[in-house]
Amino acid sequence: MGFIKSSLFISLDGVIEAPETWHFPYFDDQMGAVVGELMAEAEATLLGRHTYEGFASYWPDADPADPMTKTMNSARKYVVSTTLTEATWENSTLINGDVAAELTRLKADTRLGTTGSAALVRWMLGQGLIDELHLLVHPIVVGHGAKLFADGETVPLKLLSSTTFDATGVVHLVYTNADAPKD
Repeated sequence: MGFIKSSLFISLDGVIEAPETWHFPYFDDQMGAVVGELMAEAEATLLGRHTYEGFASYWPDADPADPMTKTMNSARKYVVSTTLTEATWENSTLINGDVAAELTRLKADTRLGTTGSAALVRWMLGQGLIDELHLLVHPIVVGHGAKLFADGETVPLKLLSSTTFDATGVVHLVYTNADAPKD
């Protein structure tokens, strides 16, 4: 049985943009364990166009001595886009057309995780496609930048768990769709 799990670094004011400028002081062993577990669980990564283009312009030419380079390049990737005509980064497959049907088919037997891709995450939440939404809420007000949620449809969620990281005060919140069937 597969799933779609989405995880995002997010500030108290909802900013998800450019986490490399505010996130790293909060990265510790607890967060590393969560991120590592989410990465290890996923058999493939879902990416939106913007995230794909950023990653595809960096990772193929990244330092080959960095173990993350091989991980990122060799991983299976599905790129959701209505504007791209091809996905040329190693092991990338383009998804367009009936995206909801294709993602439903994929998640039936593939464990999928998202990286970044806020627009894709918002859309999948609205479609009821995300099985778990992991928000790593950082105790910082960034004050500017793209936010995860803006005006849009109402999507009821159910809190599955919350954990506060001891040293940093980051809160790891895990949600599922409130309308999802109970196990």
